[in-house]
Amino acid sequence: MSQSLPAIARRPCIAITLGDPCGIGPELLLGSLFAINRWADVIVVGAKSGPDLLESQTAGERRVQWRWSNPPGGGPELPGAKSYSLWTGSGNSWEPSQRQLMGHALWIDPTPEINASLLKLGEGSAASGKAAVEAVRIGAHLVMVGEADAMVTLPLSKAAAHQAGYDIPGHTEFLQELSGSPITRMAFVSPSLKIVLHTVHQSLRSVVEGINAESVAQTLSFAADRFIQLMGKNDLRVALCALNPHAGEGGAFGKEETALAEAVVMAEAAFMDFDLNEIATPFEYVASPFSTGAIPEGWEIFPSKPRDRRNNQNSGNTGPFPMAESSMHSGLEIEEISERPIAPSPRPAPHFFGPLSADSLFHRAAKGEFDLVVALYHDQGLIPIKVLEPARAVNLTLGLPFIRTSPDHGTAFDKAGLWKSDATNFLEATALAVRLAARAKREVWSAEAGSAKGLA
Repeated sequence: MSQSLPAIARRPCIAITLGDPCGIGPELLLGSLFAINRWADVIVVGAKSGPDLLESQTAGERRVQWRWSNPPGGGPELPGAKSYSLWTGSGNSWEPSQRQLMGHALWIDPTPEINASLLKLGEGSAASGKAAVEAVRIGAHLVMVGEADAMVTLPLSKAAAHQAGYDIPGHTEFLQELSGSPITRMAFVSPSLKIVLHTVHQSLRSVVEGINAESVAQTLSFAADRFIQLMGKNDLRVALCALNPHAGEGGAFGKEETALAEAVVMAEAAFMDFDLNEIATPFEYVASPFSTGAIPEGWEIFPSKPRDRRNNQNSGNTGPFPMAESSMHSGLEIEEISERPIAPSPRPAPHFFGPLSADSLFHRAAKGEFDLVVALYHDQGLIPIKVLEPARAVNLTLGLPFIRTSPDHGTAFDKAGLWKSDATNFLEATALAVRLAARAKREVWSAEAGSAKGLA
């Protein structure tokens, strides 16, 4: 007979990095904070100049009001940083009767010297790049020291980061450097597709020139290793994309598939000594927030049986956040966890397939034939998932010692300040971070837990 876990002493705490302060990150955060507060406490890390810039340039168009105050206790002690309390609301009224539509976050600005006068809405620059990258640095620190349970990153501009002198390809590589992880891979998850990229931010020519059996086998086996933990399924069906049309057509369209076929054999060999009784995996030396084994219902990456929240007390609310509010009832479920994890029973190791023609593989995976697809390069994996589920696909970094998710879109400088950006993908990324944080901590928590916050 299973036992219920006691309620947790505190709600999950999510660190959200603002991304480029001149992009859509600030308005997504400000317009969604009240919804996220239903699930978790929030620490925002980023330039306060982002909201200040919005306030000065879009005051008559914005759909949310906000104000600043001093944080309780002065906030954390971080050299050079300043801390604030951020409050968001549906109007200029801050009365207690309006608190159900209010949001709150501790705001940490690592670059207070970068004020709104140094930025231009809709344009990346060295100043905005520095603000975005330093926010990621502090956000990762907060998660690694236990001040937050998971990290969500809003988009930064790689070009702006380079202007600021940061030679980083993107979030994934920078977070690997900050955490000291020996291996990371970029994954994208949605209700119907799970994809891991073999390569990320590099030219297509370099992808082709760099293909070899050893590196692809490492990606295949590492992807399987991490998704065994994430999906609670030891007999994963992992499919590898071919590089050439028709999987090379027996060598008529290219020879790369020979190395890819060898990689599949090597990945299978990596799991020959897979001992479920000892929870041993080929990459057990790589830190992970999760453990291997079956998971109870409700702890899936995307809950298979969403709870109906249409009748909760907030379902009738209307206000300035229509997309954020409607999204809370269209898949952004924070499931209540009621049972301890089930002890794993011996099951087969992962099964690897491929290389398979990419033009049909993603359709087969979306229909349920495969659990996970490994794509060889960025666009090979991103195009199908963005076409199929652009609002629900979430970027999840594998190999970090903490949970990091991100919405699957960029800074959208051309939309900054228009207040027309859809917050659904950002909310999906945050909801996934909360679900995974609760699972990693093995604690019971539901979205209705806790009481509404009062004003400071």
